[in-house]
Amino acid sequence: MAKKVIGQLKLQIPAGGANPSPPVGPALGQRGINIMEFCKAFNAKTQEMDKQAKIPTIITYYADKSFTFEIKQPTASFFLKQAAGLKPVGKRNRPKGSEAPGRVVAATITAAQVRQIAEAKMKDLNANDIEGAMNIILGSAKSIGIEVKG
Repeated sequence: MAKKVIGQLKLQIPAGGANPSPPVGPALGQRGINIMEFCKAFNAKTQEMDKQAKIPTIITYYADKSFTFEIKQPTASFFLKQAAGLKPVGKRNRPKGSEAPGRVVAATITAAQVRQIAEAKMKDLNANDIEGAMNIILGSAKSIGIEVKG
């Protein structure tokens, strides 16, 4: 007999950076999920990934207080900023896009780079073909002030 699913939780957690402090700890603790068990399992699964990447994670928790989790590809904005070569800035030491998207261009990438990103993210996107995935990535690029040439 299958376990009774109580709910799902979606979080974006830095690769290898799950710890009991906010936002991960309180989100899991409220639902009765063993925080340290999740943190150890997540960090082990994402240790090979870039530490700057935020990993979308879906945690399914059950009535018996157990859980399973699924990690997805890093966010499209992470791939776009990496392809554009944007340097980390600010308190959190993360790459930033344009402060005024649509008016100020933060960087420029090629259509071939957009295609590469779309192929990498294809299974996580709501698209039927690569052109649809590219359009989603183009929209993300526009929203963070990255211009696409070609």
